Amino acid sequence: MSIIMTNSYLQQKNHPQRVTLHNEVHARPAEMMSAPLAISHVVMVCDATQLEASRIHLATLLRDHHLPQPDTKSTHVSMDIGSFRIRWELHTEFVSWTFLRPIIQVEVPEPAIYGVPQDWLTQLPGLCLTALHLWALPQTKTASSTLIKSMLHENNLIGSLAARGQAEVYTDLNIHPDGYSHFLVLTNEVPPRRLGRLIQRLIEIETYRMAALLGLSIAQEAVTELDSYEFELAKLAQSICNAHTNDEAILLDRLTKLAGQIESHHAATHSRFSASTAYFELVDHRIHEIAEQQLGALQTISEFMTRRLRSARKNCEWIVHRQNALSERVSRISSLLRTRVEIDQQQNNQALLASMNQRQSLQLKLQSAVETLSVAAITYYAVGLIAYLTKGLQLLGWPWSAESTTALTLPLVLIVVWWSMRKLHRKIVS
Repeated sequence: MSIIMTNSYLQQKNHPQRVTLHNEVHARPAEMMSAPLAISHVVMVCDATQLEASRIHLATLLRDHHLPQPDTKSTHVSMDIGSFRIRWELHTEFVSWTFLRPIIQVEVPEPAIYGVPQDWLTQLPGLCLTALHLWALPQTKTASSTLIKSMLHENNLIGSLAARGQAEVYTDLNIHPDGYSHFLVLTNEVPPRRLGRLIQRLIEIETYRMAALLGLSIAQEAVTELDSYEFELAKLAQSICNAHTNDEAILLDRLTKLAGQIESHHAATHSRFSASTAYFELVDHRIHEIAEQQLGALQTISEFMTRRLRSARKNCEWIVHRQNALSERVSRISSLLRTRVEIDQQQNNQALLASMNQRQSLQLKLQSAVETLSVAAITYYAVGLIAYLTKGLQLLGWPWSAESTTALTLPLVLIVVWWSMRKLHRKIVS
């Protein structure tokens, strides 16, 4: 019983990135290669403008050879030009150009770039970071030693077996007088796809090695700055120990400025060190993938890279560690200083509150005294009014004298005024 699949099974709404994400596993596939073959590989570090200019530069070459133009969003182009094949790859911060050309004379193999238009080649956008020539040649006992001597420095020779022992890889990792480093791969009937993967990994090892080392110069330059920051931080810590209350604001300002300088330095170098860490890991991964085996007494690429790159890698890691440690120390000292300032502020606030309480107590006493005087004053005026009233009433037949009436009403007036003031006071306070 057969199952017939119809388009009805594919009518779901696709995620907008489905195709892009699916094709990511097929991005930058290895070329199928057969010996004898010459490969030249150039890596150009580019800024955002130069990255786009490299696409235009590729389009110019293809247009001159009447070939289709690259897609505006493509990051990888592989095309046969005629006398050579070109492979263009756009990365985050660099562009790689790979040129491949069959070798006609195995005895005197020429680099692949000899077939590339030189005027066009010299105008590649960006700054050259990596340049290498690689030759993949059939393995013959008589020619091997001659080729190695003519292409490489025997004193710095590195070599190993790869591709399950079917290929020998040689290099010296030196920049030769032509400005390129040289690799020699001697094959023994390696299948084209496997040979392509091997050569691509060798090229990537050299590319990522150089990209990883971009962080080394920054790490070396950072040592002086970090030393000055650590010295300033030590001075600040000592000053904080001996500081008086009046000095704390100045010390906090100095510490804040130092923290800003450290964070600014960290921000300026963080992306470079993170990229270097990623590139170092890619180098390790690519070396692992070529599955090296020992070739005589020669150092393998793995042994050489592990020994020579360890210092640069640890240097970058140590700088990152120092930056993080400095930030943590500044944070701790800032917390201690702020705690000290807060304690002083709390003590000042307590003193201020005590002073305010004392002032309030004095105000209450003054208020009580004023209230007493107010009662006496109001009583005095009220009694005076009663005296005037009594004198007027005597003319109408009031039987008592003004003095007697005033004397009799004085206690009553005093009590009424006092009671009224107390009632008003309670109303205001409540």
